[in-house]
Amino acid sequence: MGIGPCMLDIAGYSLTAEDETRLRHELVGGVILFARNYESPGQLAQLTASIHALRTPPLLIAVDHEGGRVQRFVDGFTRIPAMRELGHIWDGNPRRAKHLAQQVGYVLAAELRACGVDFSFTPVLDIDFGISKVIGNRAFHSEPQAIAELAHSLLLGLKQSGMSTVGKHFPGHGYVQADSHLEIPIDDRSYTDIELCDLIPFRQMVNYGMTAVMPAHVIYPKVDKHPAGFSKIWLKDILRGELGFNGCIFSDDLSMEGATVAGGILQRAEAALQAGCDMVLVCNQPSLADELLAGLKWVMPATSKARLAQMRGRHQTNSLVQFHEEADFMKAVHEIATIGPGTAELPFS
Repeated sequence: MGIGPCMLDIAGYSLTAEDETRLRHELVGGVILFARNYESPGQLAQLTASIHALRTPPLLIAVDHEGGRVQRFVDGFTRIPAMRELGHIWDGNPRRAKHLAQQVGYVLAAELRACGVDFSFTPVLDIDFGISKVIGNRAFHSEPQAIAELAHSLLLGLKQSGMSTVGKHFPGHGYVQADSHLEIPIDDRSYTDIELCDLIPFRQMVNYGMTAVMPAHVIYPKVDKHPAGFSKIWLKDILRGELGFNGCIFSDDLSMEGATVAGGILQRAEAALQAGCDMVLVCNQPSLADELLAGLKWVMPATSKARLAQMRGRHQTNSLVQFHEEADFMKAVHEIATIGPGTAELPFS
C-alpha cells in the first residue's frame, strides 16, 4: 500500500484502536502531532515508532514546531525563540543572525529527528507588516530580503540534521489582520504589490532548494476568488509556473474557518487537491476526518508520491540523550539560549 493524500491527527500519547483504524486507511499518508501528543522524549519516540510501524512505506510524521509561541514539544526539548528574535539580531549584526538561524535549524531538526519526527512545518516566510493577529513574531522580519536570508540559514541547519523545509503561508499571510483559524481573511492588494514584496522570500527559498510549501487560507480577490490553497492560479500558474517550484504542496488545516468557503470537508479536500496540493490536512475534528475517509475519491499521481517521499526524515542516528552529550550540539544549544525569550503564549494544542 502506498501513502495517501490525507494527513490526520491522533488523540493522545499513544495510538488508540480508533487511531490505528484511521491511519491504516489507504487515503492516509501522514500524521500531524500536537502538544497533547507529547509527554516526554521517550514517550514521543515510542509513539512515532508505533506510527511508522503501522504501514509500509511508513506514514509521514509532522509537527508545527517553529519556536516561540508555536512549539509543540517543550519539556525535554530546547526552547526555540520566536523567529522575530533573529530578525532583531539581524538589524544589528546580519552575519551573527544568519549563524544563529542555522544553529536553530540544526537543533530544532536534530531533536525532532532523534524522536522520530520526519519534518516540521517551518519556516514562516510571511512578512511582519505589524498587522496580522496570527503571524506577528512568528515572522523573521518586515524586510523580504532579511526573511529570505534568515530562512535560508534555517534551511541549512534543518538539512544538516536530515530534515526538509516547509515554507508558509504562500503567497503571504502577513498583510491581513484576520486569523484564518477563526475568520476568512481577504487581502485586497494587486498581484504586483504581492509579487514585489511577499513573494520575494518564497521565490528565493525555491531557488535555495525549499522542499515544500503550505499555502494560506487567504483570499486575494484581485488574483483569484478562491483562497490560495484552493487556487490553481496561485498553486499551478504562479507557484509552479512563475516561481518554478517542483516540491511538495501541503494544504493548511482544512478544518480552519478560512477553508469553509470551499464547502464541506469533501469539497474542501477535492478543491485543494485539484488546485495542486499533494497532501491535505484535517486536524482536531475526528468526525470530519471520518467523513473525508469515507467519501474522498482520489488517485495519487506519481508526481505527488515522489514529492512526498522527499519529506521523509534522513539519518536519524542519535537519541536525544546522545545529542546532549555532543560538544557541537551543546554549543549550538548554548548559543540559542543567548537569542532571547520570544516564547510567551504557547498556543492551541
